[in-house]
Amino acid sequence: MHDLTAFQRDVLYVLAGLDEAYGLAIKAELEDYYEGDVNHGRLYPNLDELVERGYVEKGQIDRRTNSYDLTESGESALVDRREWENSYLQDVEVAIA
Repeated sequence: MHDLTAFQRDVLYVLAGLDEAYGLAIKAELEDYYEGDVNHGRLYPNLDELVERGYVEKGQIDRRTNSYDLTESGESALVDRREWENSYLQDVEVAIA
């Protein structure tokens, strides 16, 4: 996970939160977060890279639409990342308005 880009990590987090993950749904979530366009030329090569690394499994919903799901390795990587982040944030108070 340490050798992934921030964008690739964000894709993994989005996949963890979506019930039905397909390209356009992932793109929409990322665009909400980034407050701007995420083009296909950025999203799909990164999804393919995550598949190649074993973090994501690619399936097919229909002839035109692929599905994407976190693998066990992807879930484990997110948990490890969250634990690492939390180890640095343990003394930080987060105010929720």
